Amino acid sequence: MASPVLPSSGVLSPLGTDSVRPAPGFWGDRIALNREVTIAHCQEWMERTGWIGNFRRLGATPAQRGAHPRQGREFSDSEIYKLLEAMAWADHPNLPELAATVAAAQEEDGYLNTRWYDDRYSDFEWGHELYCYGHLIQAGVARLRAHGEDELTKVVLRAADHICRRFMNTQETCGHPVVEMALVELYRATGTERYLEMARRFVERRGLPALGDITFGRAYFQDDLPVRRARVFRGHAVRAVYLASGAVDVAVETGDSELLSAIEAQWERTVARRIHLTGGLGSRHSDESFGEDFELPPDRAYSETCAGIGSIMLSHRLLLATGNVRYADLAERTMFNVLATALALDGRSFFYASPLHVRVPASPLEGVNQVAEGGLRSPWFTVSCCPSNIARTYASLAAYLATSDASGVQIHHHAPAEIRHGGLALRVETGYPWSGAVTVRVLEAGSGRISLRVPPWASGARLSYGGAVRPVSPGYAVAEGEWRAGDEIRLDLPMTPRWTYPDPRADAVRGCAAVERGPLVYCAESVGDEPPLSLIRAGTATPVEHHLLDGVVELDVQASLLHPPADAWPYSSPQAPQSAAPPGQPAPAPAGEPLRLVPYHRWGNRGPATMRVWLPTTA
Repeated sequence: MASPVLPSSGVLSPLGTDSVRPAPGFWGDRIALNREVTIAHCQEWMERTGWIGNFRRLGATPAQRGAHPRQGREFSDSEIYKLLEAMAWADHPNLPELAATVAAAQEEDGYLNTRWYDDRYSDFEWGHELYCYGHLIQAGVARLRAHGEDELTKVVLRAADHICRRFMNTQETCGHPVVEMALVELYRATGTERYLEMARRFVERRGLPALGDITFGRAYFQDDLPVRRARVFRGHAVRAVYLASGAVDVAVETGDSELLSAIEAQWERTVARRIHLTGGLGSRHSDESFGEDFELPPDRAYSETCAGIGSIMLSHRLLLATGNVRYADLAERTMFNVLATALALDGRSFFYASPLHVRVPASPLEGVNQVAEGGLRSPWFTVSCCPSNIARTYASLAAYLATSDASGVQIHHHAPAEIRHGGLALRVETGYPWSGAVTVRVLEAGSGRISLRVPPWASGARLSYGGAVRPVSPGYAVAEGEWRAGDEIRLDLPMTPRWTYPDPRADAVRGCAAVERGPLVYCAESVGDEPPLSLIRAGTATPVEHHLLDGVVELDVQASLLHPPADAWPYSSPQAPQSAAPPGQPAPAPAGEPLRLVPYHRWGNRGPATMRVWLPTTA
């Protein structure tokens, strides 16, 4: 089966890209754009920056190498491997040539790294050698499942065997997890036990500690505590969710219920205290890390794209292992409001970080962005982990949409698609997320349950089939019977816009509200001469109006504009006599005016802009 995650046990089994065929629609359009534009864009930039040339350089003489220094950061090899994975899932025609370039650089014992080839394993904290292998192995698994054995898969097996020989009986590990889940997936694809055992040992070594201390502290590497003893995700956000994903994989394949329960508990506490409204992870720019509980500043939200993708990977693994709908709920939130936000509508520029409030419009940039921050998508970055991660995620996204079990098929993410399993063929038709109507048509007869996820915000949803209509609660709406070609099931989800308020412990947004509709978070955006957003206050008592413009739902809320005194002391004491309204208070009688809100994932596509998700309220 062509799926990036294929556990041997669990409550649910994934349906791969060979069983789920997306059709044009919100996700189908982006999957097609990725194959036709984004993958080639990434390859072009990797050639332009010399990152692919690093592999050709290893075949040159020492003198030639000296004349052409290696390009990119120490982990740039991983970007080529993520691109290969994207190509494997997308069956992209450029894969064989790129794979041959990589294969030519591999050494006889399986070692492969363009940065450390003459100084192997000398920096476990920052060297990223095992991290790079992890992405190489994931590319090989994708190729093996989507195509079969070839030159790339042979390279991967040699590299994995090298890892096992070198690290099986040491206490060493990598400062950046990912090799753990990669090795488990290779075990699942090949049945070779040593890959699973190597992954298990890497997970168990973390937190002994296995790495040196650094300025950020060992928590940055999740090396401050053994995985089983941690209570919450902490440290570098991408590292945290990648490690947790690997731990879930190890737990499932070894039957380690204690380890699985530990990750579930960490997920629960993190989702309750350390996650942004969009599903984004990370509150600190200095170390790309989680903050403390309820440290969720909108303007300093880091919300790295790779952390969002890692969260989707983790939620999907936990969903397969447990069947708990909450994991699908978070995956959907993150898919629509982090993954979809990260890629520009033309497929050629990206967000690395996704704050929830941008105060100053960014300056347009045509070349390589030297920093991760900024309120404008960039065509490439000095650290370009996100573009290739986006590419491989979209290329395999079909495998996240639906699952199966002994009773039938579960549709977790509503998107136009054809789904085939066990002789049953279904066509899903929907305008989601703009429309709440989801229709499932039976194309080929079969039997069993067809379950459709009802999101937690969808109170009042209805399920119709067989001539009957009934209300359904958040969770799964289940239709079952002997299905004939032409039968229809319809799920209607209410799509009324709703005001959302933060936990009062999230003090950075206390006194604010945000607007959501369906799975989408909305934001106010100001481009050019449009009204500034810094002085608005929204009225939550007035109903939110919605408008369909060019196939996209935009919203209007009532808002007033504040009028602070110019060039005055920016603080005031309510007890002091004042002849005018205190700074920051509404003018005496401002009339509320409509404030247009756009889906958060679409902001920044019209050029440099200011933006805010959380709106100060008049309450």
